[in-house]
Amino acid sequence: MPAPTTPSAKAIYDKDRSFVFHSWSAQSSVDPLVITGADGVHVIDGDGNRLLDFSSQLVYTNIGHQHPKVVAAVAEQAHQLCTIAPAHANEARARAAELIIDIAPEGFRKVFFTNGGADAVEHAIRMARLTTGRYKTLSAFRGYHGATQQAINLTGDPRRWPSDYGSAGSVHFFAPFLYRSQFNAETDEQECERALAHLRSLIEFEGPAGFAAIILESIPGTAGIMPPPAGYLAGVRALCDEFGIVMILDEVMAGFGRTGKWLALEHFDAVPDLITFAKGVNSGYVPLGGVMISERIADEFATRAYPGGLTYSGHPLACAAAVATIETMHDEHVVDNAALIGETVLGPGLAELAERHPVIGDVRGLGVFWAIELVADRDTKEPLAPYGGSSPAMAAIASRAQRNGLLMFQNMNRFHLTPPCIVSAEETKQALAILDDALCAL
Repeated sequence: MPAPTTPSAKAIYDKDRSFVFHSWSAQSSVDPLVITGADGVHVIDGDGNRLLDFSSQLVYTNIGHQHPKVVAAVAEQAHQLCTIAPAHANEARARAAELIIDIAPEGFRKVFFTNGGADAVEHAIRMARLTTGRYKTLSAFRGYHGATQQAINLTGDPRRWPSDYGSAGSVHFFAPFLYRSQFNAETDEQECERALAHLRSLIEFEGPAGFAAIILESIPGTAGIMPPPAGYLAGVRALCDEFGIVMILDEVMAGFGRTGKWLALEHFDAVPDLITFAKGVNSGYVPLGGVMISERIADEFATRAYPGGLTYSGHPLACAAAVATIETMHDEHVVDNAALIGETVLGPGLAELAERHPVIGDVRGLGVFWAIELVADRDTKEPLAPYGGSSPAMAAIASRAQRNGLLMFQNMNRFHLTPPCIVSAEETKQALAILDDALCAL
């Protein structure tokens, strides 16, 4: 990407490169985009260019950037009570928990707050292990659950490899993904049936009595936005019931309106025992995550102390942002907008691009949570970038789109189109036109 040209932006860039250690990067090759402002679905770079943020950063600004009601709520809370320890009760934390339980499935009654998604996953696994007296876990290869030691071992994508010493009790399996089926399936029904049979066999061969939990993203996010086929999550629920395994659904990325429902699990027919969340709960304005806890699991700790906690659990500033985000999403029908945009503009628009651009091998998604998978050959499905890597072609598309005012979430051979849930039809059409142009550049 071009270096910033204004003196102030260049000073920010130089200071960043001198002192900031960036995640997931070789430090000598980091080339960050300077962002100096944002509003709604746009970010503003150091040269004053407005870019449509169809990445929602790391897929979390569900209510958009700088929403005045959320900004005001954080400021008001800061004036009233900036911080208080988790042992004390305060209005922001209590109200945030109440609003979160209101959108949870029936039978959920408690919220344990964390600082983000990875530690939410850590604590959900801990709760499952303490409840069952077991240790091992099951998780999908095409999945991501965070970068702490336990969460990265649960993760299935290549970011796990440098930190996986085979000591976390994590067992991985293939979840359904018809476009690149591991089961030689030709239909969604076959993919579902064969994926469940694969999971059952793995549990039986590994030893059912050893498993505390299975964790799945309701709809995998970073791994490719692959909505599971009808009946799959219900089948997983049945296996958990049969073998006494705690079922955890990870809604960190897919939750809070992203798929056109409050929680992505509402698209399917299964209720888990624990739900992890973060990101969209307050659009990332202040770090917050947590675990929604079913009555079954909560009862385990009614008279038994839960051995875990965090200094900033339920931080008042973060919880105030969550309260304002959730209440505003209700008042402004933000979840309905996400569903409408996905059904009428974004989904059909991406399908139309696929008809004209052979490089698009697959289009999939719900709400404002979509991915296009790019291939060198549609017949062989050869990816345009290798598994775990990128390619000059992918970089060229991303660079051209950014020059024309569009930021997308890029991973391997995919671009994810994940705008804020407040995005308008006109803004979506503008983004699709920029993407069309970028694909033509190939």
